[in-house]
Amino acid sequence: MGQIFLVRHGQASFGTANYDQLSELGVEQARLLGEWFANRGQQFNRIITGGMKRHRQTADACLNALPKSWLSETDWHTDAGFNEYDHDEVLIRHRPSFADPIAVKDFLAQTDNANRAFQKIFQEAMTRWMSGEHDEDYNEPWPVFRSRCIAAFERVLENAGQSQNIIVFTSGGTIATLCQHLLQFPDRQMAELNWSLVNSAVTKLFYQPGKVTLSTLNNYAHLEWLGEKDAVTYR
Repeated sequence: MGQIFLVRHGQASFGTANYDQLSELGVEQARLLGEWFANRGQQFNRIITGGMKRHRQTADACLNALPKSWLSETDWHTDAGFNEYDHDEVLIRHRPSFADPIAVKDFLAQTDNANRAFQKIFQEAMTRWMSGEHDEDYNEPWPVFRSRCIAAFERVLENAGQSQNIIVFTSGGTIATLCQHLLQFPDRQMAELNWSLVNSAVTKLFYQPGKVTLSTLNNYAHLEWLGEKDAVTYR
């Protein structure tokens, strides 16, 4: 039986001009994950990253904490099929004023319970995107994104050797979508799961011919045991 580790990227640079860049905390979260793997003696046969900068930065910070000898014969691959959906587009189609980053900053600065208010707006934006009623408004409608993620996952399975340990550095939306695919729960629950996934958390799957099962979901023990008080983040 093989294992696939789906890793959400570390904290990105929310509220800046370039979201696709790990924050200092995001790098530390990834490093702590690598330290956790090293302490457990966890080695990998294949490493796959999405095509986004934050995916590769997370992989680098995590795997640099492992002994170099563990990675000397490890295969590295990049697969853009594991990229996140365009959260900017999803948000802006629902709230056009948020196309201006300054408007988002002003909203967060001037709103009581800003994080909760922003979460509500983003959940509404996700509902609009996933409803199927406005697909023409999006470069990548929800069904297309979902199919892309599943196809990337199937490529991993097709190329997986027997009893390999495979690690995939990707994003929360992708991981939540793959969990939905495996467990067959409704779209609404996919969106809720997406919001709950912790930066650098690990979702582990077991695979064998013709079968994939969920082992652990959203495991961030490395942050609770090795990290500082505020190491757990959600975006």
